[in-house]
Amino acid sequence: MFIDGKNRPEGVKQLWRGPAKLVVEHSGLYEYKVFGVLEDCPPALLADVYMDLDYRKQWDRYIKELCEKECNGEIIVYWEVKYPFPLSNRDYVYLRQRRDLDLEGKRIHVILAQSTSVPQFTEKPGVIRVQQYKQSLAIESDGKKGSKVFMYYFDNPGGQIPSWLINWAAKNGVPNFLKDMAKACQNYLKKA
Repeated sequence: MFIDGKNRPEGVKQLWRGPAKLVVEHSGLYEYKVFGVLEDCPPALLADVYMDLDYRKQWDRYIKELCEKECNGEIIVYWEVKYPFPLSNRDYVYLRQRRDLDLEGKRIHVILAQSTSVPQFTEKPGVIRVQQYKQSLAIESDGKKGSKVFMYYFDNPGGQIPSWLINWAAKNGVPNFLKDMAKACQNYLKKA
């Protein structure tokens, strides 16, 4: 684990501390590896919050539209993301699965997502369809009250994205998302 600068490979930076500790490795164009700890957010709760799309609409400020639909016997997610002016919004159509595993006495929540194409979600004018998206997320206990998070993320947003926005996403977007998610976990407990 690379948290707190211990055994951190060159080029990997710890970006944010607070209720979460986060390290993001920019491993390629639009490709990231995230290692982190969300304190005070148990693994099962974090996985539930991540999977609850209706709840995510309440706390994720970048969502324009988000829904699930059964298509050809599979549950497909449609997600439109707000981009800053003057850039066009992006949308995603993807398969998503969650598995809760017991490995050598450890409970690990695994969430996988990958872009797909189905005729039920046609492209919208003025919105760029992200054709290449893949995410692998593993969540386990930190041994206390929180969660260790391991994520591989690849997303080619298409079009002409300025380098300042790519850099912002790597340095601020992912940490801010996890900060919002940590807060969403606390509020999820209150809502239940």
